[in-house]
Amino acid sequence: MGKTYDEITPELSGWIAAQRMFFVASAPLAESGHVNCSPKGGDSFRVIGPREVAYVDLTGSGIETVAHVRENGRIVVMFCAFEGGPKIVRLHGRGEVIEPGHGKFNALKAHFPTLPGLRAIIRIAVTRISDSCGYAVPRYDYVEPRDVLDQWAEAKGEEGLTTYRAQKNRTSLDGLPALRNP
Repeated sequence: MGKTYDEITPELSGWIAAQRMFFVASAPLAESGHVNCSPKGGDSFRVIGPREVAYVDLTGSGIETVAHVRENGRIVVMFCAFEGGPKIVRLHGRGEVIEPGHGKFNALKAHFPTLPGLRAIIRIAVTRISDSCGYAVPRYDYVEPRDVLDQWAEAKGEEGLTTYRAQKNRTSLDGLPALRNP
C-alpha cells in the first residue's frame, strides 16, 4: 500500500524520469471556480532537488494552472505507471510561475531542452511526496511522442506566439489573471 517520503530519493527521481506523461491539478480559491487537471508530456519535467521540481509550461489554449498558482500556489503533480509494475506518485506543493525575464528563469530553463512555445516554468516547492498502488491503472504500450504542439508553435513563430498568448492566455476561465508577460 501507499507511503509518504521525506524527500524525492534517487530511486524515486529515476522512476519519475522514466514516465512519459504526468498530470497537473490545481484549483482556484473560489468555491464556484473551475478545478483543473492537465496532462503533460515530452521532456518537460525535472526533479531539481530533494523537495523541488519544475516543469515547462508550453503555450496552449488554457492557462488555468498558471492562474491558480498565481492566486494561491496550490498544485499537485501525479505520475502513474502505464508500463511495468503498478505505481502512482503524487507531489503536492506550492507552485511559483517563472516567466521569461524573472530572475530565476534562465537558471531553471537550463535544466530543459529548447522547447517551442515555452511560456513559463512552474517551479514547485514540494510539501508532500507519496505513492500508492496503482493496481487499477491500465497498462498501455507507448508508441511515440506527438509533435503537433511543437509544429504549431514553430509555425506561429515568436511574434505569433506573443500575439496568441496576449489574446488567449491573460486570464483563466474564471477571469483570474494569468500571464504577466505574454
